[in-house]
Amino acid sequence: MSQIQKICTDMNQSLLAEHLTSYENKALAMGASQAAIIRADSIPVDERVTLKCQIPRCFGYGAGAHCPPNTLKPVELREHLKKYEWAVLFTVDVPSEVIVRNKATIKERVAAYQVVYKIVSSLESMAFYDGHYFAFGFGAGSCRHTFCGLQETCAAMEGKKCRFSLLARPSMEAVGINAFGLIAAQGWEIYPIGSGADPNCVPKGILAGIIIVQ
Repeated sequence: MSQIQKICTDMNQSLLAEHLTSYENKALAMGASQAAIIRADSIPVDERVTLKCQIPRCFGYGAGAHCPPNTLKPVELREHLKKYEWAVLFTVDVPSEVIVRNKATIKERVAAYQVVYKIVSSLESMAFYDGHYFAFGFGAGSCRHTFCGLQETCAAMEGKKCRFSLLARPSMEAVGINAFGLIAAQGWEIYPIGSGADPNCVPKGILAGIIIVQ
């Protein structure tokens, strides 16, 4: 960890730019395939994203504290984002056959999702100690099934301490972020991969995370 910064109310723009670049580089160093500094007002939030959690019903719907309908609502996130200017978006390339839900690749799939959550947690921590104490981030997929898939329940849903409180968080989609649209807007490749997809017909899979910084 670098030197913890004193909290100030007038951080200059050059220092902020330096911080954002450091988070971008850290994401790449931790395994991200691509990373970019983006404006917070460019993040598309759409209720249709969480609608897709219900129709067809996702296996994670209602199963964990960070999945719909138990987490932050799109309308709430939209209001919060009005108070922010900058974010760092990143993606992790994953073989298509790993993204398709198949028991044969479950270990590789869980490991890939964990990489995203670990990057998000690390960047959020960096931002906090740099003085961006309102920074927060979102991962990919269900943290309930990424970290506690072998557990019968989500501890947080039972009023207990989350087993992975510093890593677990909502996915981008869980709060209504149109991840497909956001990633495509960066000019990055992304393909829809459902449970019935033929991996041989998809060039690559992508997982994404984001940190809302300042």
